[in-house]
This record gives sequence, C-alpha cells and structure tokens, in this order.
Amino acid sequence: MNSFPAFFPLAGRRVVIAGEGEPAEAKARLFEGSPAELVRISAADGADANRWRGAALAFVATTNGSAAEACAAAARAAGVPLNVVDRPELCDFVTPAVIDRGDVVAAIGTGGTAPILASLLRGDIEARVPEGAGRIAALLGRMQSEVRAAYPDLAQRRAFLRTALSGPAADAAVRGETDVAEALLREAIAKGGRSSGAVRIVDGGGPADLLTLRAARALFEADVLVIDPEAALDVVALARRDAVRTAPAEVDMAALLADGLQVVWIVGPAGTQAAAITLGADGIVADIVP
Repeated sequence: MNSFPAFFPLAGRRVVIAGEGEPAEAKARLFEGSPAELVRISAADGADANRWRGAALAFVATTNGSAAEACAAAARAAGVPLNVVDRPELCDFVTPAVIDRGDVVAAIGTGGTAPILASLLRGDIEARVPEGAGRIAALLGRMQSEVRAAYPDLAQRRAFLRTALSGPAADAAVRGETDVAEALLREAIAKGGRSSGAVRIVDGGGPADLLTLRAARALFEADVLVIDPEAALDVVALARRDAVRTAPAEVDMAALLADGLQVVWIVGPAGTQAAAITLGADGIVADIVP
C-alpha cells in the first residue's frame, strides 16, 4: 500500500479552493451537499497564508505554474493539507475518485499515477452501491448506542448488524422511512438472541485474481479466518484486516459457531474436500465456496 486512505470529517470544517476555471469548479463539485464551509479564492489571493489558516483541506487549481507554487507555499505555511491539480510534487494528498452516498463514501485512488483508471473503477463499484446505502448508515449511526448496549461483545454485535443489514429495518431505511426503520431495528434488538454461525471453505490456492465475487465477499465478512499453511498469501491478504486468524489445529469450530461467528477456512490447493470431511466428522456442515 503506497498511499494510506483517510476520511476527513467535514461538519463544521472549512475547505478552501484557490483558482478559476473548470479544474477549480471540479474540486468544488466534490463538496456539493457536504456540511463543510466552502471558501473560493483567486489564485492571486492564495499567495497570502492568512487566506488558508484554519482550513481543514486546501486545493489549488490554476494553470499558472508560479501562482500554483506561491499558493502551495502559503497553504503549507498555514499548516493545511494541500492538493495542487496536476502538480503531484506539490501535493500532501491526492484526490480519489469518489462515490458519494451520504454517510457512505467510497474512494478509489491510484496515488495520482492513473486517475482515468480510478474513474473507471468508480463506475464499476458505484453500480454495486445502492442509492439508499447512506440512509442505512445514518440509521445505524443514530442507534449505535442502543446496539452497543444490547450487544457489548464486538463479535456478537457484528453478527447482529450483519443480519440487520439484510432485514426489514434496512429496507425501510433505503425507502427513506426513517421512523419505521428505527422501530423495526429496535424490535430486532428487543428480540435479542444470537445469530447463527456459519463456516465457509474458500479455495485459497491462488492466484487471488481468480477468486469469485462470492469468495471475495466471504473473506470480507469473516469474523475468524482459519488459514492452511498452503494458502496463497495474496488470497489471505484480501480478508478483512481485523478478523481473528488461527491455524486449523488450534481452532474450536463448534465454539465459534455457538457464538454466532462467521468462519472462513482458507484451504490450500485441492484442500476443499478434505476440510469438508474434517468438519463433517464433527457434525459441522460447511458451505464450499467455488
């Protein structure tokens, strides 16, 4: 990972854009509908460090090279993270291709090396992110304390939320029925109970680019990863970073399932049937992901 992605909260923050023309307008469009205070200044005014002070983010969009350098020096003197259009050597950060769904934001970056590729990938991903995803996130944000109180254990909370995200509360949120969604989610919380655990076996022989979407999703959703020594490292790298990782000889599969956890066993080449037989001997039925 050559660049670390980070999200800056915008509520109550100021964003300053220096410059004129389409490049500056394109940067301004990124913040349409955001809670940030957007300040537009000319490239000439951008040479004054006082115009940048207190900003959370700074953008310089001008074709005048000397003006861009003067703006960059002033913004940096004010201690503001800076992006200069088409001048990567002056940038503290690059602007990714953004998918905006309100509270759900996805960003695709290439470190500034291939922005057209980032735009193409954004189109592919945007088609998979429902328009109402932000409303679901807002619902979970409003009720976060109630969910945490009902499910103090992190793994159990994830299991509950995983079920809720495919349930009637989420459907109501997508439709914009806020009150109905909150009532349905409170009803689900009140019912309590544990979600069902499951085991999925993923062929981790590699290479990673041959994985199916179903296998990639299983890796992303796993609470616990059981990793064979023969599993390809590039396949394991696709799994969620905070999932618990263990070896087959060290795992108590029945206990994990009793706790409602999602377990993915990443096997080596031709290891799927052997893993299924091992689980079957303990009375555990696994889903083999092709």
